[in-house]
Amino acid sequence: MAKKTIDADAAEGMDVNGDGNISKAEMEMHLEFKRKEMEDQDAQRDAMRKMTWFALMGMLLYPFAIVLTSFLELDQAANIVGDIAPTYFVAISALVAAFFGADALKKK
Repeated sequence: MAKKTIDADAAEGMDVNGDGNISKAEMEMHLEFKRKEMEDQDAQRDAMRKMTWFALMGMLLYPFAIVLTSFLELDQAANIVGDIAPTYFVAISALVAAFFGADALKKK
């Protein structure tokens, strides 16, 4: 039976016990780790997408909350919601920017 080889670059990190031999268990463990890593990256992208849409909807619906409270003649509530608006928009923008910025730094 012919001996099978793996490129050193492809095998990097597979030899867990450091004996110079990559066993079937080590290969399966490495493949499982890579699969989990890809699933985690996919879940993170989904979370970023959901967070972005949630923030966008909040920023778009916030002015309607002010209009709605004014329409319902809740002038005190309209004033309070209107006073909070600048802080809300800055906080949501900073949250999204920090999340995407941290992700970009992590990838480098």
